[in-house]
Amino acid sequence: MRALQSHHIVDIYVWVAETLPDQPKPKGGRPLCILDSELLTLFIWNSLTNTCSKTLKQLYDWMAMYHVQDVRTLPTYGAFVVQCHRVIPKLLLLVSATLESNTSVRFCDSTMLPVCKQSRAKEHKVAKGFASWGFNHQGPHFGFKLHAAINAANRLVALVFTPAGRYDGQLLDKLVNEHTKYAVGDSHYGGSVERKKLWQKHHVIVVAYPHHKQKRKVMASWQQLLLHMRPKIEATFDYLKEHLHLVSSFPRSVEGYFLHYLRVILGYQMRMGF
Repeated sequence: MRALQSHHIVDIYVWVAETLPDQPKPKGGRPLCILDSELLTLFIWNSLTNTCSKTLKQLYDWMAMYHVQDVRTLPTYGAFVVQCHRVIPKLLLLVSATLESNTSVRFCDSTMLPVCKQSRAKEHKVAKGFASWGFNHQGPHFGFKLHAAINAANRLVALVFTPAGRYDGQLLDKLVNEHTKYAVGDSHYGGSVERKKLWQKHHVIVVAYPHHKQKRKVMASWQQLLLHMRPKIEATFDYLKEHLHLVSSFPRSVEGYFLHYLRVILGYQMRMGF
C-alpha cells in the first residue's frame, strides 16, 4: 500500500458514492446526520489509517476526534450504531465489488472465527442458534468459520461465512465460478466426489495435498509449484486476525458480528488495492 495523503479520503468517498449512490430520503421525519456513503467511507478510512478500531465505540470516538468536519452532523452514539447496522447490505455490496471474481487460479482455505472463549461457550447467548462448535488442528472453537479464496496477489476473490462446524470440502463449490481453472487447497479439498462435481460443473481442476493415508500419489511440477504458493492464504488470514482484529467477542448481536467482519474485510481489500 502506498503512503496515504489527506485527499485520498475524497477519492474513497467518490468510489463509494459512485458504486452505491445515496437514495433520496422520503419526505418527513428527521434529516440524516450522516449519509450512508459518508459512513461507509469512514469505515474504510478507519481501517487504512487506524489499523481498524476493535469496537463501534472506538470507531465513534475516532470519528468524533478526527472527522467531525467530514460529516454533516455527528449523530448520537445510539443513532450511529443503528445506522451502522442498517448499512450492512450496502457494506456487503461494497465487499462484493472488491472481489476479483474473474480469477482463474484460486488458493482456498478456511479459518475459525471464535465468538468467545471455550469456557464461556455454554453461557454464550449473542450468537446462540447461529454459531456452532468446530474443530481443527488447534483444537475446538465455538463460533463461525470464514471460507475464502485469494489470488496470487493476496486479494480476496470469494468468501463464505458459516457456523464453525461446516466441513471445508463442502464449501469449495461456493469459492469457484466459471472463470476458475485451478482451485488449490489442503487435503480437505481433495475428496474425489467433490472434485468430480467441480469438473462437471465448471471444469475446475482441484490441486490438493494427498490424504495422510495415501502412500503414493503422482504430482506434476506445476502442481507442486501451486501447492508451494498455497501458504499465501494462511498469511492473509494471519494479517486479518492479528493486524486487523477480525476475531472479536465485543459485538452484542449477530448483525454486529457480521458488521465487524465485513468492515474489516473491506478495509483489507482496499489496503491491497492501494
